[in-house]
Amino acid sequence: MADVCLDTFILKLQDVNAVKFGEYKLKSGIMTPIYIDLRVLVSHPLLLNQMSKFIYQRALKEHLKFDLLCGVPYTALPIATIICSTHELPMVIRRKEAKNYGTKRMVEGSFKEGETCLIIEDTVTSGASILETAEVLYKEGLKVTDAIVLMDREQGAVDMLASKGIRLHPIISMFRLLDVLKASDRIDALTAQSVREFILANNTFRPNKENGGDLPAPKRQCVERELSYEDRAKLPNVHPMAKTLFTVMAAKQSNLCVSADVTSSEELLKLADLLGPKICLLKTHVDILTVFDFTEVFSQKLKAVAEKHNFLIFEDRKFADIGNTVKHQYEGGLYRISSWSHVVNAHAVPGAGLVSGLASVGKPLGRGCLLIAQMSSQGSLATGSYTEAAVKMAEEHSDFVMGFICGSKVTKRPEFVHMTPGVRMTAGGDTLGQQYTTPLEVIFHKGCDVIIVGRGILEASDRLDAAEAYRKSGWEAYTRRITQSGQ
Repeated sequence: MADVCLDTFILKLQDVNAVKFGEYKLKSGIMTPIYIDLRVLVSHPLLLNQMSKFIYQRALKEHLKFDLLCGVPYTALPIATIICSTHELPMVIRRKEAKNYGTKRMVEGSFKEGETCLIIEDTVTSGASILETAEVLYKEGLKVTDAIVLMDREQGAVDMLASKGIRLHPIISMFRLLDVLKASDRIDALTAQSVREFILANNTFRPNKENGGDLPAPKRQCVERELSYEDRAKLPNVHPMAKTLFTVMAAKQSNLCVSADVTSSEELLKLADLLGPKICLLKTHVDILTVFDFTEVFSQKLKAVAEKHNFLIFEDRKFADIGNTVKHQYEGGLYRISSWSHVVNAHAVPGAGLVSGLASVGKPLGRGCLLIAQMSSQGSLATGSYTEAAVKMAEEHSDFVMGFICGSKVTKRPEFVHMTPGVRMTAGGDTLGQQYTTPLEVIFHKGCDVIIVGRGILEASDRLDAAEAYRKSGWEAYTRRITQSGQ
C-alpha cells in the first residue's frame, strides 16, 4: 500500500510542475535534462504534508536515534517544521549567513553540545547541501549521523555522505520516478532512457585517498569543443553531399527536415514551395503518391523548387536488398530516384553489398546515403550490435555514406550527419508504435544534427507557422550545444 501511495505522490508532483523535463542548470553547475523543483509544494499544503509524512515514516522504519531535526535551508525548512510540530519534536534552524547583530549565531534554537541532529532535505545531487549543513552543526557541538531526503537524483550523494560518516536515506530515487512516469504514459521510453543515461554518465562522487578509496580525485569535467556546421563543412574527409547540407544549414540557420508524407504530387509541390525557406531537407515517400501521380515532369518541378529555396531532397526509400537489386531500384523503375533525390537511406541488414550497389549509381552523381542505425518505432530491433555494425559499415564506405538515421549520436566522427525522425514539440507516441521526442532532446542532449518532423507540421492549422516554430527550436538547441561545448 505504501508503494502505491508513493507512486500516486510522484504523479502528483508532476501535476504541480515539481518535475520538469528540459534543460536546467544544477547547483553543481551540471546541465541536466530533468529538474526537481519541490519549492512549489509550499503552495500545495496537502502534498507538503504528505511529503513530511513520508520522511517521518522513514525515520521510524530505520529506527533512527536523534534529539533534534534540522531542515536544509530553505526548501526543507517547512518540511522539518511540519514534522516537529505534528510530532512535538525539537528543531533547530541553520542560517545560511550569520547576522551582523544580536547573537550572530549560525544555528538558532535550544540544544546541548553532544546531541544528535537528523538532517532533512528535499532533493540531492552530490549531497553537498547536506554536508554544508552538517559542518555548521558540527561547529556548534552537535552530531550528525543520518539524513533523510525525499528525492535522490542518484548521482553520488549516498556514497559521498557515507565517506563523511553520514547515512543518507532516500524516499524516492530518480530511477523509481522515471519508471512511474513511464508506466503512466507521462513520458516516453526515449525520454526515460535519455535521463537514465545522463544520470549514469554524471556521477558526482568518485572515491579517492582522502575519502577512503584509492582512486585519484576527479578533475573538473571538460567538454571537448564541438565543431559548428560551418567547420564541419570544411573537413577534408567530409562527404560532398554532407558538405552541401552543412553549408545549407548554416546559411539558412535551419536543421529542420520536413517529412512530406502526402499522397498528391500537386500537394507535395505546394508544400515544398511553402516550407522551402524554413527547411534544409525535404523528405519524401514517392511510393505513397496516388497511382500515376508520379511523372518525370513532377520530379523535375520538385528539383526546381529545391534549387529555388536552397534545400536538399531526401527520398526515404529504406533500401534493403542485395546489391544488384538495389542498384536497379535506385537508378531505374518507375521513380528513377537517383535522377532527382540528393539523399537516400538504407538498412544495414543485407550487408556491405547493398552499399556497393547503391554507390555504383549514386557516387558518380554526387549523391549521398544515410544508413539506418536506429529507428524511432517502439520495439525496434535496430539497437546494440546492429547499430555498431551500421556505424562500422559507414566508416568503411564513407565515400558514399554521409551519415545516419538514428535516435541519438552513434559516432563521434564529425564528418557524419545524424538525422533523427519522430520529433514533436512534446514527447509521446501514437497508436502504431511511433515514439516522439523533442527538438531540444534530439539536438542538445542527444547530439544529433537534423530533426525530421512530419505530423507536427502537416497536421498544424498553419503549416508555415509550425515549420518556423520547429526551425527556431532546433536551431536554438544547436546554438546552445555549440556555445556550451568546450567550457
